[in-house]
Amino acid sequence: MLLLAGSALGGLASPAAATGPSDADLAYARLLVAVELLALDFYGKAIGSRRFEVGVLRELRVARADERRHYDASAAILTSANQVPATAADIDFSYPKGSFASRASIVRLGIRLESLSLGAYLGAVEGYEAGPYRRRAAQAAANESQHLSVLSAAVGGRRIGAAFPEALSIDRVSDTLDRYTS
Repeated sequence: MLLLAGSALGGLASPAAATGPSDADLAYARLLVAVELLALDFYGKAIGSRRFEVGVLRELRVARADERRHYDASAAILTSANQVPATAADIDFSYPKGSFASRASIVRLGIRLESLSLGAYLGAVEGYEAGPYRRRAAQAAANESQHLSVLSAAVGGRRIGAAFPEALSIDRVSDTLDRYTS
């Protein structure tokens, strides 16, 4: 049995850990790994663009660190089932032309990607079968909402979004991810 205490899944040692994640849980974990790899790629490029002042740049770095923790949590579900999670080396991401040309274009892309992440985690809250995985997805969704707020405020947008953000199906998230892979 895999010891999860102190790992990215923290207190997720549960009956699911004893029997292993279900096929549905593994499908969501693989999807969320890809979502997080896209987010990590985006934040790396956004931070490297040199288009943000110190305050926003600091928040972008925090968001990137959060995305790394989200990735680690989803990857841990896969490794607990002896599966190898995708890494940045496994996926080539591509973005629409001009996505990193200006602060505004970067933020618009970031808002789209964080909306995708938020919807993916809300969908995982509905789709995960194991309660501890649902709880962790809900926590990540709350954090993705914070990232969305930072990006929106960076271009003078509203910090407060929809009262009930949309949960996205696994198929919809997968189809949207396809737009950013080459």
